[in-house]
Amino acid sequence: MDYEDFMSLITDSGELAAYCQSFAKFPYVTVDTEFLRETTFWPKVCVIQLACEDQAIAIDALAEDIDLTPFFDLMADPQVVKVFHAARQDLEIVWHLAKMIPAPLFDTQVAAMVCGYGDQIAYGELAQSICKVAIDKSSRFTDWSRRPLSDAQIDYAIADVTHLRDIYKALRQRLERTGRLHWLADEMASLCSKETYEQHPDRAWERYAHRARKPRDLAVLMELTAWREHEAQTRNVPRSRVLKDDILTEIALAAPRTAEALGDLRAFPRGMERSRAGAEILAAIERGLARDPKSLPKLERERRGGGGGATVELLKVLLRQVAEKQGVAAKMIATIDELELLAANDKADVPALKGWRRELFGEKALQLKHGHLALTVENNRVVTLEWHEADDQRDASDEGGRP
Repeated sequence: MDYEDFMSLITDSGELAAYCQSFAKFPYVTVDTEFLRETTFWPKVCVIQLACEDQAIAIDALAEDIDLTPFFDLMADPQVVKVFHAARQDLEIVWHLAKMIPAPLFDTQVAAMVCGYGDQIAYGELAQSICKVAIDKSSRFTDWSRRPLSDAQIDYAIADVTHLRDIYKALRQRLERTGRLHWLADEMASLCSKETYEQHPDRAWERYAHRARKPRDLAVLMELTAWREHEAQTRNVPRSRVLKDDILTEIALAAPRTAEALGDLRAFPRGMERSRAGAEILAAIERGLARDPKSLPKLERERRGGGGGATVELLKVLLRQVAEKQGVAAKMIATIDELELLAANDKADVPALKGWRRELFGEKALQLKHGHLALTVENNRVVTLEWHEADDQRDASDEGGRP
């Protein structure tokens, strides 16, 4: 391929349509985006990169009058696998612009976790490991909204999808060889679910629930976060531009009921208590205080209870042992939150007790909980022993200790 092919910047709708029709003939395309989000709630896409087996292009998403419909049509084509690395933010952009989610999908970061590359490995590290190339990151934090784009920016953008082709093929071959390709199904289903990207103001509290100490705090926090989320979306500004997280928490815990009390809070912006926003914050506090405590979600400490700490610690050790032995990132098998739920309930609704995860780890976790599996150390490595093996080892120890 000529070097010029790597420097193709598409600014014309007709040219974009022709390229997308050509790309649709291949079994997969690699995709990436460059966007800005520092001053907006919704990401502003500036450049979209695409590559197939023998072509690579960058689409100027800010070009005057460019129509991205051919790109969205390609993303919806069920015959073409869409390959991303760490896909969530890119998919959020497509969802926001077109209310559709690219499918079928292959996320190389998730695939790398299954292949033993650790948790959330960066694209540059995978390129170095698999392609033996070093990615020049000098253009990463440039202003992608400024025009014209430099050759260095375009080169950087295109490199993100050209090396991704080799990464995809290497990871897919490894997954097929080990029979683990189906392990990605749950993660791809979650990434392809519209619920993942819909920003519901009434669910914004979930990110901050751990900061609530008692039900009243949670009730006020739920109303405040919903107000802030709606305000940020409506004005298309970052949440912090409306109200910073620490101030949000301080208000929820203090629950002031007058403008004077609101203005007296140490971190609250001076004068804001007398504005429209101040009045709406006070109204949100009143709605929170009026909530029936019995209708509130349980706080984390209430839901999990105070016990099970020792069991969780043992499950963590077992998880690390299984992950290392199988060459899979521990986070791919289970999270700490899931271990806590599993410690409290043998029938917890967690991925670790379903499908391949149950076979790999879940069954062992239940056996460990009920004393049918033991953990020991051999040659500085944690190993598991079935209950009869543990008994034999204990009996041997006892024999050795008898006079």
